Amino acid sequence: MGVFIFRFVVLTFIALGGYFFPPFALTRYAGAGLALVLSLIIVFLETRIRKSQFKIIWGSTIGTFAGVFLGWFLGSIYQTITEDRTTEIFFRIFFLVIMPYIGFLVGTMKFEWLEPGFLLRFFKEKSVRKSFKVLDTSVIIDGRISDICDASFIEGTLVVPQFILKELQFIADSSDSIKRQRGRRGLDVLDHLQKSSQVFVIISEMDFPEVKDVDSKLIEFAKHMDATIITNDFNLSKVAQLQGIPILNINELANVLRPIVLPGESMKVFVLKEGKEKDQGVAYLDDGTMVVIDNSRKMIGQTIDVTVTSVLQTTVGKMIFGQYNE
Repeated sequence: MGVFIFRFVVLTFIALGGYFFPPFALTRYAGAGLALVLSLIIVFLETRIRKSQFKIIWGSTIGTFAGVFLGWFLGSIYQTITEDRTTEIFFRIFFLVIMPYIGFLVGTMKFEWLEPGFLLRFFKEKSVRKSFKVLDTSVIIDGRISDICDASFIEGTLVVPQFILKELQFIADSSDSIKRQRGRRGLDVLDHLQKSSQVFVIISEMDFPEVKDVDSKLIEFAKHMDATIITNDFNLSKVAQLQGIPILNINELANVLRPIVLPGESMKVFVLKEGKEKDQGVAYLDDGTMVVIDNSRKMIGQTIDVTVTSVLQTTVGKMIFGQYNE
């Protein structure tokens, strides 16, 4: 309510100014009407600005001023190389209009270029090629991204959007002890990544208030940044790939790096539990691969020699079938 009263007072004072001091030699009423129209335009722009993010306003302002300076500079250069006064004036007007326009659009659409982290990146990294990797909540909580970065298998800049950080904090503050532990683990992983000398991590304030779902926000963010998403979420991977966004899935990487086992090879495994079929036992390799062993139910709790009979590739990984060597 206070804002509307303030606007009314401002409109009234401007209209009175136009009435008592009419511009362009207008009558008092015409001056008041012109002042009221101009003030309404300003109020409309003010309402639009209030709905915009500060960084968009800041970026558009800097971009516009940079465009004015560049337009004046280009016009001055053209002035020195032409003798046609009319052509000179035309191009000076052209540059003074078109360059601020381009600067405004670039500042509005690419305002993240003005963030200190992005500016620092061009001085810190030797390569000027843009290589942004956006981290999903699932991959941060998983923690394996930290080991991969320490091994120098990830290049470029890791970007954590503010809405991902908020989701991580929400999980860390959960009343559920398991969720709370996972959230805190994710925060510890981020802290380790920021302190690592192998990668450069930045927190981006870019948000999409009109998009409610976090996964959808992440996809829009990756589109805007022309970035790659690092995730463990299978559904997010498929949706992003359908929209042409590059994906790095840690689970897929882990499946690819699992040791290749061929039929006829022997291995030692620890039989952990019984299988679904008669006389079957189940064991697991160090990487989590399930090994189903025939004639081994009586060997539960022991380490035995197994001969591989077949390997089955599934959507979640590999399953190995073997025979107990009695």
